[in-house]
Amino acid sequence: MTDLHAHWLRLVDGGHALLDFMAAGGMVMWALAGLCVIYWTLVFERLWFMHRIFPLWVEEHRLAWEQLDHLSGSWQRSVRTAWLAQAQQRLGGPLRLGKTLVALYPLLGLLGTVSGMIAVFDVLALSGTGNPRGMAAGVWQATLPTMAGMVLAITGLFSLARLERSARLALERLADQLRHD
Repeated sequence: MTDLHAHWLRLVDGGHALLDFMAAGGMVMWALAGLCVIYWTLVFERLWFMHRIFPLWVEEHRLAWEQLDHLSGSWQRSVRTAWLAQAQQRLGGPLRLGKTLVALYPLLGLLGTVSGMIAVFDVLALSGTGNPRGMAAGVWQATLPTMAGMVLAITGLFSLARLERSARLALERLADQLRHD
């Protein structure tokens, strides 16, 4: 029972530390956290789509292509082009939202910098340079969202690059399967 109790206390302490961290960064940190949840939901949805849904779509179109491949005519090239364009849209279309979110991270971080510096200037206006603790809190509030925005942007760029590479490879595999011999 003591191990469970100790584990529970560590979990509660971690939750309090996270809430303190978020509060120190101001409202911008909460906006960044919300965008982060939306972004990673999109990333996991794309991974699920690429590994579960898209292969079924590819198999369905590959089988249809085998039926069309035996027929004569130049229209097969148009069908292939349309299917590849549709696949590209299904694979890459939602990634545009991810790119937008990644671009918003550093901008929100800069907004946090500005709001934190306003807090520093408020302390300076009210108490001059005699309140270093108040100024330090404002500087902390200014730098924390900037750091968080940059960290989120960097991880977002890496994950987007991975998703775009996977989408490109899946599209290339589909193009190879829809060759007209």
